[in-house]
Amino acid sequence: QVQLVESGGGLVQAGGSLRLSCGVSGGTFSGYGMGWFRQAPGKEREFVAAISWSGGNANYIDSVKGRFIISRDNTKNTVYLQMNNLNPEDTAVYYCAASRSGLATTLLRSFHYWGQGTQVTVSS
Repeated sequence: QVQLVESGGGLVQAGGSLRLSCGVSGGTFSGYGMGWFRQAPGKEREFVAAISWSGGNANYIDSVKGRFIISRDNTKNTVYLQMNNLNPEDTAVYYCAASRSGLATTLLRSFHYWGQGTQVTVSS
């Protein structure tokens, strides 16, 4: 059974930074493409960032390019999302997800395993 556990969310002021972590157990982490999604109240879950199994490819939604960085450590079975220059529009529950494709896919339906989410709140 593959389990994903996110951590690192919290309350931060606009312009601040947070680093999210997602630990994966029960599967072959080094073979998974990993992604971060977010869901704000009343909105659909949206793609934020993804990274391939090797870390060699990454994709981002336009609104976070230049501010967020996704990375992974295959020795620790962990994927990270460094979030800088946060603004109130980034407020959401952030979810970690794993794709058996191994690719840096942006499609929600391509992810097979999901975490429970961690709340990120950015105050103005």
